Amino acid sequence: MMDLDKTDRELLALLQTNSREATSALARKLGISRSTVQDRINRLERKKVIAGYTIRYDDAFAGRQLNAHVMIEVNPKQSQKIVDALSRMPAVMNVQTVSGIYDLVTTVQTVTTQEMDRVLDDIGELPGVEKTTSSIVLATKFER
Repeated sequence: MMDLDKTDRELLALLQTNSREATSALARKLGISRSTVQDRINRLERKKVIAGYTIRYDDAFAGRQLNAHVMIEVNPKQSQKIVDALSRMPAVMNVQTVSGIYDLVTTVQTVTTQEMDRVLDDIGELPGVEKTTSSIVLATKFER
């Protein structure tokens, strides 16, 4: 694992806020040259600290999406097959292993309650899924 200095951590925080921000703007905020910013970004990508870039939805668009956190208890012998099956479901945004009574937590995103119901049924019917509990997200207070 690569050691990060204060400037690297500040650069990563700025990129998390807006990964499309111009390197010249990042340089001004960090008080370093544009070429130094670009070198640091390249190094962070090369060292696999930065694995990729993504988008965040505008609040108005995100408000039209239905999100649920789904906790899943699985048969341990079928865990990898379940993760593989979940990765093929477009509505499943992520899968995390967790400690506690559940084994996996996912975020499911759909546009309608009918689609959410179908996806939740599909998850519950996967071989090796022993129990699920779902919580619909009502609001996101902040996101990084």
